[in-house]
Amino acid sequence: MPQHDIAIIGGGIVGLATAMALTRKGCRNIVVLEAEPRLASHQTGHNSGVIHAGLYYKPGSLKARLCVEGRDALCRFCDEHNVPFERCGKVVVAVTDDERPALDELERRGKANGLTDIRRVSPEEMREREPHVSGVAGLLVPYTGIVDFVQVAEAYARLIREEGVDIRTGAAVSLIHPESGGFRFMTESGEFKARSLINCAGLYSDRIARMAGLRPDVRIIPFRGTYVALTSEAERLVRHLIYPVPDPQFPFLGVHFTRMIGGGVEAGPNAVLTFRRNWYEPGDDGARDFSMFRYGGFWRMVRKYGRVGARELWRSRSQASFVRALQRLIPEIRAEDVKPHGSGIRAQAVARDGALVDDFRIMEANRQIHVLNAPSPAATASISIGRVIAEKAAERFS
Repeated sequence: MPQHDIAIIGGGIVGLATAMALTRKGCRNIVVLEAEPRLASHQTGHNSGVIHAGLYYKPGSLKARLCVEGRDALCRFCDEHNVPFERCGKVVVAVTDDERPALDELERRGKANGLTDIRRVSPEEMREREPHVSGVAGLLVPYTGIVDFVQVAEAYARLIREEGVDIRTGAAVSLIHPESGGFRFMTESGEFKARSLINCAGLYSDRIARMAGLRPDVRIIPFRGTYVALTSEAERLVRHLIYPVPDPQFPFLGVHFTRMIGGGVEAGPNAVLTFRRNWYEPGDDGARDFSMFRYGGFWRMVRKYGRVGARELWRSRSQASFVRALQRLIPEIRAEDVKPHGSGIRAQAVARDGALVDDFRIMEANRQIHVLNAPSPAATASISIGRVIAEKAAERFS
């Protein structure tokens, strides 16, 4: 049976970045256990491909610090390893005067997080950058970029394989047995042993933590977001990235326009509660997960955010409603200008009091590290998150 120093569960961008950070500390006897046949199959491969600047996050939070550090580290990595990316910038649009205070708060947060080059722009200047946008004020964020995060993850994987890391796909973990000197992992592709465990399982991170004998104080509640793509004729309406002022009650950024690194423009996503953790397309398999109904935090969340959630659900069912959300930013958009373009699922940790956990959440135990909340901007911050976990591993695993 293979014996490793560290087993990393999860072959998404955070798990691979963690393995890369560990190899740079001299640890190479690592196995990465990925449930799917391909790496980066879930959140990494189903996001909008935005390199976030660090604008939205509470100053002093782990998200704010690691996003800003990780953004620059990611761009350097892409330069060094020939991964195409572009620092195209974005504009956040206040559509009405009521949104000006929230735009003020975004500007304050951004500057507190070190984004010194962000600046307010008038409607006239905003339209110079994005001629088809409608709004009363804008915030220009030049640090924002675009990339294909699957290509980034593949580059991470290539480097860690060269360092001797054992990457196993199709290795969904079904049981974890603590035993003398470490852990035994039962997977679909055999048994593995490792002295220490790092959980980067994303959508399944809470299950892995419980499987390892812990009782985390959060539960992953999945939210499904759908995207549309603009037709080739309508792509002229968007030059770079266009975002609304986000709803301060909800930790999602709202329906926005993104020019993709491989060409084309997509818009979305909404954020709809789902009972499947891997349901991307109507034909996808995946058992419904009703265990959240037994979690008190789920019902408290429903009471807190039920009205917002109902609005998101309606927008997901009504193309007219979705198009109206797009028209708030670009009035020229019409229903015939959009076509379906896939979906993603956000692994959102929910606390026992029903709060949607806003910051990254890492839980430590004896020879264990569990990443229990790493939604956006985790892909942007992946290199920095990996370094933080590697530092914790160096302290905890000796």
